[in-house]
Amino acid sequence: MDKWDIRFMKMAYLISEWTSCYMEGRSIGAVIVKDKRIMTTGYNGAPAGVKTCKERGECMRRRLNIESGTHAELCYAIHAEQNAIIQAAKLGISIDGATLYCTHQPCSVCAKMIVNVGIKRVVYQQGYPDPFSLEFFQEAGVSLEQFIEVLD
Repeated sequence: MDKWDIRFMKMAYLISEWTSCYMEGRSIGAVIVKDKRIMTTGYNGAPAGVKTCKERGECMRRRLNIESGTHAELCYAIHAEQNAIIQAAKLGISIDGATLYCTHQPCSVCAKMIVNVGIKRVVYQQGYPDPFSLEFFQEAGVSLEQFIEVLD
């Protein structure tokens, strides 16, 4: 990893602080970068105009006892990677050929989106219990790299 990877991973963690997720430890941030320029960012949170879990005072997933890495559709939040990709589409920004920095390994739903928008490299730090996503990255030729540096 080089100094740019460190900078962008630090930015992903900064963005993760904006989460509206109610569950402790589920603050996730993503930064999409192209030619050393930040294209978009995303964090896990409710769609615009929808009450967040913090506003609701509960996590639906916790209430329903849903295991992490399963049934992503049963959640008010959109994943950080999805929000970053959606922002690029909304703003008309091409992310084809970009790198996505994310605090956590993307799930299989996010992996499909990442592959389809043409992101070529994903750098993440923390694991996620979804080995199916690894198949998408491998088959599509997307580089998946775990960031092992200690951030200060």
